[in-house]
Amino acid sequence: MLLSGGLDSATTLFLAKEKGYECRPFIFDYGQRHRREIESARKIAQASGLACEIFKIRFPWKGSSLLDAALRLPKPAAGSRFKVQGSGIRAGIPSTYVPGRNIIFLSIALSYAEAIGAQAIFIGANAIDFSGYPDCRPLFYRAFRKMAGIGTKTGVEGRPIKISTPLINMTKAEIIRLGMKLGVPYRYTWSCYKGGRVPCNECDSCRLRAKGFEEIGIEDPLTNL
Repeated sequence: MLLSGGLDSATTLFLAKEKGYECRPFIFDYGQRHRREIESARKIAQASGLACEIFKIRFPWKGSSLLDAALRLPKPAAGSRFKVQGSGIRAGIPSTYVPGRNIIFLSIALSYAEAIGAQAIFIGANAIDFSGYPDCRPLFYRAFRKMAGIGTKTGVEGRPIKISTPLINMTKAEIIRLGMKLGVPYRYTWSCYKGGRVPCNECDSCRLRAKGFEEIGIEDPLTNL
């Protein structure tokens, strides 16, 4: 279970547990802009009663505002709150895109899963309320599943490891509603790209999160930090 500490991955973890999977939360420390999301992922794993694995990796070439503090995070579209994708997010792929991140993460997870005999990899990818990253879209996951099936021992032996993206076609509101039913401790999750003690409420991730809670009429537990 790839666990980032955000809404989507936390909900996916609790959903996988509900489905009866024996889950192993897998957290990437990849030199991201802040460590708040790693701390959140640890708390979520602990709240679910599971020990987590933390895998350290570095992107020395950077190429993203999530990896390079010298680069500015994108700001909301001027003069509008809800223009693009329902959240005032600009069209196109933003500077927060990390080159090949999910390709790398899933490849590492696939190797780990095959080594320990896991049957599935869960990832909280979403292609509805998202920032437009190409590695969050259904087409990418269809291609990755095909690659995994022909490039691994388990795949060629007819026992392919399942790549599960249960939230891929859900809105943030639908995800949060599902998480509430599953008992996801959203007070431990973190979405803000800037890190810090309180969310900035301006970055893409904060705005998508706010949109989800607003649509179902529930106060975000991070509102009054």
